[in-house]
Amino acid sequence: MKSFWKKWKRPILFTAGGALAGLAYYSLVGCSTGTCAITSSPFNTMVYMGLIGLLLSGSLGGCCGGSCKRNPPE
Repeated sequence: MKSFWKKWKRPILFTAGGALAGLAYYSLVGCSTGTCAITSSPFNTMVYMGLIGLLLSGSLGGCCGGSCKRNPPE
């Protein structure tokens, strides 16, 4: 269980953060007419921003598990 949490902690937190940011965006900005595809419902906005958070979790932070070199050869 400890290795599971260590591996998935960042993606879970980024996805949850993205979903919360999506909910905040919906409540603060939203779409008054209901014709906007993403911001017309809180569920769509939370799923979209959660997906963005998941994608960002892979591209931001962390080294690549010891297989990358911090100082490239010159």
